[in-house]
Amino acid sequence: MFKNPFIKQLFSSFLDLVPILAVVLIFQVFIIRQPIPDVGSLIGGTLFVILGLTLFVQGLEQSLFPIGEAMAYAFARKGSVFWLLAFAFCLGFGTTVAEPALIAVAQEAANIAGNAGIIEPTDDAKDGYALGLRITVALSVGFAILVGVLRIIRGWPLYYLIIGGYCGVIMMTPFAPPEIIGIAYDSGGVTTSTITVPLVTALGVGLATAIKGRNAMVDGFGLIAFASLTPMIFVMAYGMLR
Repeated sequence: MFKNPFIKQLFSSFLDLVPILAVVLIFQVFIIRQPIPDVGSLIGGTLFVILGLTLFVQGLEQSLFPIGEAMAYAFARKGSVFWLLAFAFCLGFGTTVAEPALIAVAQEAANIAGNAGIIEPTDDAKDGYALGLRITVALSVGFAILVGVLRIIRGWPLYYLIIGGYCGVIMMTPFAPPEIIGIAYDSGGVTTSTITVPLVTALGVGLATAIKGRNAMVDGFGLIAFASLTPMIFVMAYGMLR
C-alpha cells in the first residue's frame, strides 16, 4: 500500500501534523483542563489539512518543480542573459503579488493604519495602501531573484549579498517611520511562502545544474534568503517616501 506515491505522501502529511495535534491536545487537556470543543469539526478539519498538504506537495512535485527546472534549462541553453533575468524578475514579482500571506498582512496593516489615523479610514485609502505594500514587496522580490540569478551566472559568493543587504537594513532602520519598521521586517517572512518558494527554488537549482561549473547544492540555493531580505529594504523605503 505504501508503494503508492499518493498514499505514502498522505501518511507523511499525517506524521507532519502529529506534533501540532499533540501539542494542542496536551495543553487543552492537561494544562488548560478544558474539554475539546466540537470534536467532530476538529477531526474533519484535521483530515482536510492532511489531504490539502498531500495534494499541495503532489502538485509541487508534478508541476511547479518540473516547470521551473525545465524553464531554467531552456534559458541556459538559449544563452540569453537578458531574457533569463527578465524571466527571473517577472517570476519573483508575479509569485509574490499573488502570495496569500502577503495579501493578508498587507490588508491587516492597511486596516490598522486607517484606525490609527496614519491614512484616511476609508476603504479606498486602505485598499490603496495595501496594494502599495504588495506592489513594493513584489518589486523587491523580483529584484532579489534577478540579482540571485545573476549571482549564479557570475559565481558571486552568496554571503557578500546577504551581509551587504543586512547592513543596508540596519542603516535604514533608524531613519524609517516607526510604524513601518515592523511591517517591513515581517514582509520578509510572508513573501517567501507557498507560491514563491517552490518556483524560485526550482529555478535556482535548475539553473545551477544547467550552467557548466556550477554546483546545484552550493549555487542553486540561496535565492529565498535574498528574497526575504530585500522586502525589508523596499518597504522601509516605501514608508520613508510616503
